[in-house]
Order: sequence, then C-alpha cells, then structure tokens
Amino acid sequence: MGLAIIRLPGGVCILSDKLIFTTSHEWVSLKGKRATIGITQHAQEELGEIVSVELPKPGEFIKAGEVASILESTKAAIDIHSPISGEVVAVNEALRQNPALIAESPESLGWLFQLENFSSEEVDKLLTLAQYREYLEN
Repeated sequence: MGLAIIRLPGGVCILSDKLIFTTSHEWVSLKGKRATIGITQHAQEELGEIVSVELPKPGEFIKAGEVASILESTKAAIDIHSPISGEVVAVNEALRQNPALIAESPESLGWLFQLENFSSEEVDKLLTLAQYREYLEN
C-alpha cells in the first residue's frame, strides 16, 4: 500500500493511495462490490476529540450528498455526507462504545459505514490521492 505524507499548517496528514476522497474530507475504499466510507485524518484533526457518533441504519438507501452520519466533538457537531449513493450494509458498531477509534485510526479502524449497490459513475467523480493532496495543499 502506497502512502503519502502531507505536511499541513496543523500537522502531518498520512494518506493511502488505496483510498479515493472528497473535498469535504471523506474517504472511500472499494473492495469488490462493497464501499467503506470514513473521514480523513485531516477532518479528524480539525474536529478534535470525537465524543459521540450517529450512524446510518443498515438497509437504508442513502443518496450521494445526503447526511449519513453525525460526529460530535468537543469543538462541534458535523454532518458526514455520503460521497456516493448506495444501500447501507454495515456500520462500525465499535464506534458507539469507542468513538476515539476515529482519532486513533480515521482511515482504517475508524471507518463509519459500508455501502453496496453503488454507482461507478459517482465513484469516478471522486478524487485520487494526487488530486486530494493538491486540494489540501492549496
């Protein structure tokens, strides 16, 4: 797995080239017919300590751009919008008991939810690592 280390004014952001990204700092990992979604390390650093997580319901169909999750931190509560449309097939139940997993590992153990039946056309509109890196640096 290739990694990129980006130095930003607030610190260092480490990103994987196995992920695709949005300009609102969500990531998507594709494996077969399943898409796993979470927030980037950059987003997590902006939020600070996350104290609670509201996750979507399995079986629910979410459209791209709709609010899928809500993260509440010591700084603010933010809506997490689904980067792609699809049916929620799994949520990260571990976050309900331990929302700190997002801070510890936002781009792996801190994943939020998984979708199936998504559109490859929507996936194609997301940013590659190089595009996301350029977005962060500007």
